[in-house]
Amino acid sequence: MEAPSAPPVPRPLMHHRWTDVTFLHWPYPPEVVQRLLPPGLEVDRADGTAWVGLVPFRMEDVRLPGLPPLPWASQFPETNVRTYVRDRHGRVGIWFFSLDAARLGAVVTARVSYGLPYFWAAMSVRRDGERVRYRSRRRRPGTRAARCRALVEVGAAFDQGELGALDHFLTARFRVYTVIAGRNAAADAEHPPWPLARARLLDLEDELVVAAGLPRPDRTPLVHFSPGVEVRIGRWRLA
Repeated sequence: MEAPSAPPVPRPLMHHRWTDVTFLHWPYPPEVVQRLLPPGLEVDRADGTAWVGLVPFRMEDVRLPGLPPLPWASQFPETNVRTYVRDRHGRVGIWFFSLDAARLGAVVTARVSYGLPYFWAAMSVRRDGERVRYRSRRRRPGTRAARCRALVEVGAAFDQGELGALDHFLTARFRVYTVIAGRNAAADAEHPPWPLARARLLDLEDELVVAAGLPRPDRTPLVHFSPGVEVRIGRWRLA
């Protein structure tokens, strides 16, 4: 089954490269997820089930159009907790419960300009052969901060024909929703189909899903891995 195509972003606001991406997903009752969404967005379901993702990766070559990436500021780890939604017109996308990033400037810009729930964190992504280790701890002076630690072992790549509807439901998402000045807004992300690989979760200690207001997952997650994609981020527009 082929992945859906991304909408074109002819005039991007930013360019990114997302690398060493692990997708961890758990099924949830739709009503549990719906209560955390803003008005105007509805849980997108796969066979009647909502899904919540924990997605750690490395952000690289972050830059504005026509400008080179800055050596230090344009590369940093990130981890997001997300679910999948559709708006009143049936358009599907991602809703972020949280995004943790290791660059304070990126966190402040995203919070102030785009209303995205970013948190500053001490983070690392280390790859040793086929094993990838992710670590994250929110920087909150004087309090115990939410942590995340994961270790995955990357396996063989999927052929596109091997992937099914659920694989694409969880990964082929090209629109992000947020709330700006009390109104829903959306931005598109153009990138090629994810080159996905099998992966095995060897270790996980996570507090980010619970910190987002969700019940702790009660089962082993579904795991996908991708070496990454080049991304063109569009401008926000009211949804």
